[in-house]
Amino acid sequence: MAIQWYPGHMHKAQKEMKQVIARMDVIIEVIDARIPYSSTNPVIAELSNFKGLVCPVIKLMNKADLADPEISALWQQHFELNQNTRALALIANQNFTSEKRKIIELIKKMVPTKATADKPVNAMIMGIPNVGKSTIINALAERKIAKVGNEPAVTQRQQRIDLEDNIILYDTPGILWPKIENENSAYRLAITGAIKDTALSYDEVAFYLVEYLQSAYPELLSTHYGLDENQFAAQAEVIDIIEAIGRKRGSLKAGGRIDIDKVSKLIVHEYRQAVLGQISLETPDMVAVELIEVEEKIRLKEEQKLARKQAFKKRS
Repeated sequence: MAIQWYPGHMHKAQKEMKQVIARMDVIIEVIDARIPYSSTNPVIAELSNFKGLVCPVIKLMNKADLADPEISALWQQHFELNQNTRALALIANQNFTSEKRKIIELIKKMVPTKATADKPVNAMIMGIPNVGKSTIINALAERKIAKVGNEPAVTQRQQRIDLEDNIILYDTPGILWPKIENENSAYRLAITGAIKDTALSYDEVAFYLVEYLQSAYPELLSTHYGLDENQFAAQAEVIDIIEAIGRKRGSLKAGGRIDIDKVSKLIVHEYRQAVLGQISLETPDMVAVELIEVEEKIRLKEEQKLARKQAFKKRS
Protein backbone atom coordinates (compact mmCIF):
# COMPACT_ATOMS: atom_id res chain seq x y z
CA MET A 1 0.00 0.00 0.00
CA ALA A 2 1.45 3.35 -1.02
CA ILE A 3 0.35 6.34 1.03
CA GLN A 4 1.33 9.69 -0.41
CA TRP A 5 0.11 13.00 0.98
CA TYR A 6 2.11 16.02 -0.03
CA PRO A 7 0.07 19.27 -0.16
CA GLY A 8 1.43 22.25 -2.07
CA HIS A 9 2.20 24.30 1.03
CA MET A 10 4.66 21.58 2.13
CA HIS A 11 6.69 21.95 -1.06
CA LYS A 12 6.71 25.71 -0.54
CA ALA A 13 7.79 25.24 3.08
CA GLN A 14 10.81 23.19 2.04
CA LYS A 15 11.95 25.91 -0.34
CA GLU A 16 11.61 28.53 2.40
CA MET A 17 13.54 26.36 4.86
CA LYS A 18 16.48 26.05 2.48
CA GLN A 19 16.61 29.83 2.22
CA VAL A 20 17.07 30.33 5.97
CA ILE A 21 18.82 27.14 7.07
CA ALA A 22 22.31 28.61 6.69
CA ARG A 23 21.49 31.11 9.46
CA MET A 24 20.39 28.43 11.92
CA ASP A 25 22.56 27.26 14.82
CA VAL A 26 20.50 24.22 15.77
CA ILE A 27 17.58 22.22 14.37
CA ILE A 28 14.91 20.92 16.73
CA GLU A 29 12.95 18.03 15.27
CA VAL A 30 9.77 16.94 17.01
CA ILE A 31 9.03 13.26 16.40
CA ASP A 32 6.42 10.79 17.65
CA ALA A 33 7.88 8.58 20.40
CA ARG A 34 5.76 5.67 19.14
CA ILE A 35 7.39 5.81 15.68
CA PRO A 36 10.74 7.60 16.08
CA TYR A 37 12.12 6.48 12.72
CA SER A 38 8.94 6.75 10.66
CA SER A 39 8.20 10.23 12.00
CA THR A 40 11.74 11.40 11.25
CA ASN A 41 11.69 13.37 8.01
CA PRO A 42 14.61 12.52 5.67
CA VAL A 43 14.29 16.02 4.24
CA ILE A 44 15.34 17.41 7.62
CA ALA A 45 18.53 15.33 7.51
CA GLU A 46 19.27 16.91 4.14
CA LEU A 47 18.58 20.39 5.49
CA SER A 48 20.83 19.85 8.54
CA ASN A 49 23.70 19.21 6.08
CA PHE A 50 22.68 21.91 3.61
CA LYS A 51 25.63 23.24 1.56
CA GLY A 52 28.05 21.14 3.61
CA LEU A 53 27.16 22.87 6.88
CA VAL A 54 26.55 20.34 9.66
CA CYS A 55 23.87 21.71 11.97
CA PRO A 56 23.36 20.11 15.40
CA VAL A 57 20.00 18.36 15.81
CA ILE A 58 17.85 17.91 18.92
CA LYS A 59 15.20 15.21 18.59
CA LEU A 60 12.22 15.72 20.89
CA MET A 61 10.40 12.40 21.20
CA ASN A 62 6.94 13.72 22.04
CA LYS A 63 3.96 11.66 23.27
CA ALA A 64 6.30 9.54 25.39
CA ASP A 65 3.35 8.62 27.61
CA LEU A 66 1.84 6.71 24.66
CA ALA A 67 5.02 4.81 23.80
CA ASP A 68 6.75 1.81 25.36
CA PRO A 69 9.35 3.41 27.70
CA GLU A 70 11.91 0.62 27.21
CA ILE A 71 11.79 1.03 23.44
CA SER A 72 11.96 4.83 23.76
CA ALA A 73 15.20 4.40 25.73
CA LEU A 74 16.60 2.27 22.89
CA TRP A 75 15.75 4.97 20.38
CA GLN A 76 17.40 7.67 22.47
CA GLN A 77 20.60 5.63 22.57
CA HIS A 78 20.32 4.98 18.83
CA PHE A 79 19.96 8.67 17.92
CA GLU A 80 22.79 9.76 20.18
CA LEU A 81 25.26 7.48 18.41
CA ASN A 82 25.53 10.53 16.14
CA GLN A 83 27.72 13.04 17.99
CA ASN A 84 25.76 15.97 16.51
CA THR A 85 22.41 14.65 17.77
CA ARG A 86 20.74 14.61 21.17
CA ALA A 87 17.36 13.09 22.01
CA LEU A 88 14.83 13.79 24.75
CA ALA A 89 11.59 11.94 25.51
CA LEU A 90 8.80 14.19 26.76
CA ILE A 91 5.06 14.74 27.16
CA ALA A 92 4.03 18.12 25.78
CA ASN A 93 0.52 18.16 27.23
CA GLN A 94 1.56 17.89 30.89
CA ASN A 95 3.34 20.25 33.26
CA PHE A 96 6.11 21.47 30.98
CA THR A 97 8.26 23.51 33.35
CA SER A 98 11.03 20.94 33.84
CA GLU A 99 10.90 19.82 30.19
CA LYS A 100 11.16 23.42 29.03
CA ARG A 101 14.28 23.98 31.10
CA LYS A 102 15.83 20.78 29.75
CA ILE A 103 15.18 21.89 26.16
CA ILE A 104 16.59 25.39 26.75
CA GLU A 105 19.72 23.99 28.40
CA LEU A 106 20.14 21.41 25.64
CA ILE A 107 19.94 24.12 22.96
CA LYS A 108 22.65 26.10 24.73
CA LYS A 109 24.78 22.99 25.18
CA MET A 110 24.57 22.20 21.45
CA VAL A 111 25.77 25.73 20.56
CA PRO A 112 28.27 26.54 23.36
CA THR A 113 30.11 29.34 21.53
CA LYS A 114 27.01 31.47 21.14
CA ALA A 115 25.47 30.54 24.47
CA THR A 116 28.53 31.75 26.36
CA ALA A 117 29.13 34.83 24.19
CA ASP A 118 25.66 36.28 24.85
CA LYS A 119 24.81 36.09 21.16
CA PRO A 120 21.32 35.08 19.99
CA VAL A 121 20.93 31.40 19.22
CA ASN A 122 18.84 30.71 16.12
CA ALA A 123 16.87 27.48 16.39
CA MET A 124 14.54 26.07 13.75
CA ILE A 125 11.82 23.72 14.95
CA MET A 126 10.49 21.14 12.50
CA GLY A 127 8.33 18.07 12.47
CA ILE A 128 5.87 16.10 10.41
CA PRO A 129 2.15 16.79 10.92
CA ASN A 130 0.39 15.85 14.14
CA VAL A 131 3.43 15.17 16.35
CA GLY A 132 2.62 18.00 18.78
CA LYS A 133 5.06 20.61 17.48
CA SER A 134 2.67 23.52 18.03
CA THR A 135 1.92 22.39 21.59
CA ILE A 136 5.66 22.36 22.35
CA ILE A 137 6.12 25.83 20.85
CA ASN A 138 3.32 27.26 22.98
CA ALA A 139 4.80 25.61 26.08
CA LEU A 140 8.28 26.98 25.34
CA ALA A 141 6.92 30.48 24.72
CA GLU A 142 4.51 30.22 27.69
CA ARG A 143 1.76 31.73 25.58
CA LYS A 144 -0.45 30.65 22.71
CA ILE A 145 1.45 31.40 19.52
CA ALA A 146 1.10 28.35 17.32
CA LYS A 147 -2.31 26.99 16.37
CA VAL A 148 -2.93 23.56 17.87
CA GLY A 149 -5.08 20.88 16.25
CA ASN A 150 -5.63 17.14 16.14
CA GLU A 151 -5.35 16.94 12.36
CA PRO A 152 -2.28 17.19 10.13
CA ALA A 153 -1.23 20.41 8.39
CA VAL A 154 -2.46 22.97 10.94
CA THR A 155 0.61 25.22 10.75
CA GLN A 156 1.08 26.51 7.18
CA ARG A 157 3.62 29.34 7.47
CA GLN A 158 6.88 30.18 9.18
CA GLN A 159 6.94 32.39 12.25
CA ARG A 160 9.59 33.72 14.63
CA ILE A 161 9.30 33.38 18.41
CA ASP A 162 11.63 34.97 20.98
CA LEU A 163 12.35 32.63 23.89
CA GLU A 164 14.26 33.15 27.11
CA ASP A 165 18.08 33.02 27.32
CA ASN A 166 18.41 34.90 24.02
CA ILE A 167 17.07 32.01 21.93
CA ILE A 168 15.12 32.77 18.77
CA LEU A 169 12.85 29.97 17.59
CA TYR A 170 11.73 29.71 13.98
CA ASP A 171 8.57 27.67 13.48
CA THR A 172 7.87 25.84 10.22
CA PRO A 173 4.85 24.01 8.79
CA GLY A 174 4.61 20.30 9.43
CA ILE A 175 5.96 18.62 6.31
CA LEU A 176 5.98 15.14 4.90
CA TRP A 177 8.19 14.03 2.03
CA PRO A 178 7.20 13.30 -1.58
CA LYS A 179 7.85 9.56 -1.53
CA ILE A 180 7.73 7.12 1.40
CA GLU A 181 10.07 4.30 0.38
CA ASN A 182 9.44 2.12 3.44
CA GLU A 183 5.90 0.74 3.21
CA ASN A 184 5.95 -0.08 6.94
CA SER A 185 6.53 3.58 7.71
CA ALA A 186 3.53 4.52 5.59
CA TYR A 187 1.29 2.25 7.66
CA ARG A 188 2.71 3.56 10.95
CA LEU A 189 2.20 7.17 9.91
CA ALA A 190 -1.39 6.30 9.07
CA ILE A 191 -1.95 4.49 12.38
CA THR A 192 -0.75 7.44 14.47
CA GLY A 193 -2.68 10.04 12.46
CA ALA A 194 0.21 11.84 10.74
CA ILE A 195 -1.70 11.35 7.48
CA LYS A 196 -5.31 12.48 7.20
CA ASP A 197 -7.78 9.67 7.71
CA THR A 198 -9.52 10.57 4.45
CA ALA A 199 -6.36 9.60 2.56
CA LEU A 200 -6.36 5.93 3.58
CA SER A 201 -8.47 2.83 4.11
CA TYR A 202 -9.19 2.08 7.76
CA ASP A 203 -9.40 -1.67 7.23
CA GLU A 204 -5.91 -1.90 5.68
CA VAL A 205 -4.43 0.16 8.52
CA ALA A 206 -6.26 -1.85 11.20
CA PHE A 207 -5.10 -5.15 9.64
CA TYR A 208 -1.48 -3.97 9.79
CA LEU A 209 -1.88 -2.77 13.39
CA VAL A 210 -3.55 -5.95 14.64
CA GLU A 211 -0.94 -8.14 12.94
CA TYR A 212 1.80 -6.18 14.71
CA LEU A 213 0.05 -6.27 18.10
CA GLN A 214 -0.52 -10.00 17.70
CA SER A 215 3.25 -10.44 17.43
CA ALA A 216 4.68 -7.71 19.69
CA TYR A 217 1.99 -7.10 22.34
CA PRO A 218 -0.28 -10.18 22.42
CA GLU A 219 -1.18 -9.83 26.10
CA LEU A 220 -2.28 -6.19 25.74
CA LEU A 221 -4.33 -7.10 22.69
CA SER A 222 -6.06 -10.07 24.30
CA THR A 223 -6.65 -8.39 27.67
CA HIS A 224 -8.12 -5.19 26.27
CA TYR A 225 -10.53 -6.92 23.89
CA GLY A 226 -11.24 -9.94 26.06
CA LEU A 227 -10.01 -12.47 23.51
CA ASP A 228 -9.39 -16.08 24.42
CA GLU A 229 -6.16 -17.92 23.64
CA ASN A 230 -7.38 -19.29 20.29
CA GLN A 231 -8.60 -15.90 19.10
CA PHE A 232 -5.29 -14.07 19.37
CA ALA A 233 -2.68 -16.86 19.16
CA ALA A 234 0.32 -16.34 16.90
CA GLN A 235 -1.15 -18.71 14.29
CA ALA A 236 -4.58 -17.03 14.26
CA GLU A 237 -5.59 -15.18 11.09
CA VAL A 238 -5.74 -11.39 11.43
CA ILE A 239 -9.23 -11.26 9.94
CA ASP A 240 -10.43 -13.73 12.57
CA ILE A 241 -9.04 -11.52 15.35
CA ILE A 242 -10.70 -8.41 13.91
CA GLU A 243 -14.01 -10.23 13.55
CA ALA A 244 -13.74 -11.48 17.15
CA ILE A 245 -13.20 -7.89 18.30
CA GLY A 246 -16.17 -6.81 16.18
CA ARG A 247 -18.42 -9.36 17.88
CA LYS A 248 -17.16 -8.34 21.33
CA ARG A 249 -17.86 -4.66 20.60
CA GLY A 250 -21.14 -5.14 18.75
CA SER A 251 -19.81 -3.85 15.42
CA LEU A 252 -22.44 -5.72 13.41
CA LYS A 253 -24.44 -5.21 10.25
CA ALA A 254 -27.88 -6.54 9.45
CA GLY A 255 -27.97 -10.30 9.67
CA GLY A 256 -25.20 -10.38 12.30
CA ARG A 257 -22.37 -9.81 9.82
CA ILE A 258 -19.26 -8.02 11.13
CA ASP A 259 -18.96 -4.35 10.10
CA ILE A 260 -15.25 -4.42 9.19
CA ASP A 261 -15.04 -0.68 8.55
CA LYS A 262 -16.61 0.16 11.92
CA VAL A 263 -14.46 -2.20 13.96
CA SER A 264 -11.34 -1.10 12.05
CA LYS A 265 -12.00 2.53 12.99
CA LEU A 266 -12.54 1.47 16.60
CA ILE A 267 -9.21 -0.40 16.76
CA VAL A 268 -7.20 2.45 15.20
CA HIS A 269 -8.76 5.15 17.38
CA GLU A 270 -8.33 3.11 20.56
CA TYR A 271 -4.67 2.68 19.72
CA ARG A 272 -4.29 6.44 19.25
CA GLN A 273 -5.95 7.05 22.61
CA ALA A 274 -3.51 4.58 24.26
CA VAL A 275 -6.35 2.67 25.92
CA LEU A 276 -4.55 -0.57 24.97
CA GLY A 277 -1.44 0.54 26.87
CA GLN A 278 1.94 2.08 26.06
CA ILE A 279 2.80 0.65 22.65
CA SER A 280 5.65 1.51 20.28
CA LEU A 281 5.31 0.46 16.66
CA GLU A 282 8.99 0.10 15.76
CA THR A 283 12.41 -0.61 17.25
CA PRO A 284 15.89 0.26 15.93
CA ASP A 285 16.51 -3.41 15.05
CA MET A 286 13.22 -3.68 13.14
CA VAL A 287 13.99 -0.58 11.13
CA ALA A 288 17.52 -1.78 10.33
CA VAL A 289 16.05 -4.92 8.70
CA GLU A 290 13.42 -2.88 6.86
CA LEU A 291 16.01 -0.50 5.43
CA ILE A 292 17.94 -3.42 3.96
CA GLU A 293 14.72 -4.62 2.31
CA VAL A 294 13.99 -1.11 0.99
CA GLU A 295 17.48 -0.82 -0.51
CA GLU A 296 17.00 -4.18 -2.22
CA LYS A 297 13.64 -3.09 -3.67
CA ILE A 298 15.18 0.13 -4.96
CA ARG A 299 18.04 -1.82 -6.51
CA LEU A 300 15.64 -4.19 -8.27
CA LYS A 301 13.54 -1.28 -9.55
CA GLU A 302 16.64 0.38 -10.99
CA GLU A 303 17.68 -2.88 -12.67
CA GLN A 304 14.20 -3.26 -14.18
CA LYS A 305 14.24 0.34 -15.33
CA LEU A 306 17.65 -0.16 -16.98
CA ALA A 307 16.47 -3.40 -18.62
CA ARG A 308 13.44 -1.59 -20.11
CA LYS A 309 15.67 1.15 -21.49
CA GLN A 310 18.00 -1.39 -23.07
CA ALA A 311 15.08 -3.30 -24.56
CA PHE A 312 13.68 -0.06 -26.00
CA LYS A 313 17.05 0.76 -27.59
CA LYS A 314 17.20 -2.67 -29.22
CA ARG A 315 13.71 -2.25 -30.70
CA SER A 316 14.65 1.19 -31.97
